Amino acid sequence: MVLLKNKFAAVALVASVASVFGMGTAGAADYPTQAIRVIVPFAPGGSTDIVARIVTQRMSQELGQTVVVENKGGAGGAIGAAEAARAKPDGYTLSIATVSTLAVLPACRPTDLPYKPLTDFVPVTNFANVPNVIEVNPKFPAKNFKEFIKVLKDNPGKYSNGSSGTCSVLHLFGEAFKLATGTDTVHIPYKGSGPAVTDAVGGQIEIMFDNLPSSMAQIQAGNLRALAVAWPERLSNLKDVPTLAEEGYPQLNQPAWYGLLAPKGTPAEIVTRLRDAAVVALKDPKVIEALEKQGAAPSGNTPEEFGKEIKEQYDWAKGVVEKGNIKLE
Repeated sequence: MVLLKNKFAAVALVASVASVFGMGTAGAADYPTQAIRVIVPFAPGGSTDIVARIVTQRMSQELGQTVVVENKGGAGGAIGAAEAARAKPDGYTLSIATVSTLAVLPACRPTDLPYKPLTDFVPVTNFANVPNVIEVNPKFPAKNFKEFIKVLKDNPGKYSNGSSGTCSVLHLFGEAFKLATGTDTVHIPYKGSGPAVTDAVGGQIEIMFDNLPSSMAQIQAGNLRALAVAWPERLSNLKDVPTLAEEGYPQLNQPAWYGLLAPKGTPAEIVTRLRDAAVVALKDPKVIEALEKQGAAPSGNTPEEFGKEIKEQYDWAKGVVEKGNIKLE
């Protein structure tokens, strides 16, 4: 596990989590009494959107109220995250946390981000851990990962890779890959991984560094070729695809995650109610099956545990941004 390097940020995050305990409102005991809005800070069709809809649909049954997913894409996830941070802390506007919004963007925009990732939110739970995948259009002149590296080294700057936006987690995944392998590709940012995958299938870009759920259907259909995954072991539904650790790059073998956040100041009773509903959803065999079909593994950890995961990824992202001298375009 990554050690907490910034003591002040770590204390602030713990305080954010702990502040909800001991707080309450008159309506907390009856929560929820109306529909709940969950902001997904990316376009429809991407991994964040897919995982959020799978889990919140089942949560709505447990909560007895409709849970409405609302996509608010743009600025690498900052637009949706900022709106969620400003929401009233009553449990009726929540948001999906990603490595992009809570780690990567803060690393890229340390002074002008319109929200504070470690203090403006209360972690509820991590929904799911998701493999990252390196994939190419089937016409790309490499059949496996080793050939892929050779082609890139022989042709620096020739090929383009898509991501879900400048300074998104997929952008940093690609940059971390280039730092580790000594290769060079041209980064093309999109407003979400869904549109980027579409262009990778169409051949407008040759390479995708992606979260697996948004690409799985295209990989299984033969429209994209997976070369390696970031996961502890080979996936049962992609048995022929090696992990990045197998290929000699353990530093790249990190999965992504998607979790639930509430605005700072949300009462403890509401946070507990939401987390309990998520745990029930994540133990449902149908939810597990749906997530596994996307290559995702359910989590359902505590707010404190999720807060620690957020801080670890925050530190990782800062390191990649500093080493790669990455700046918003």
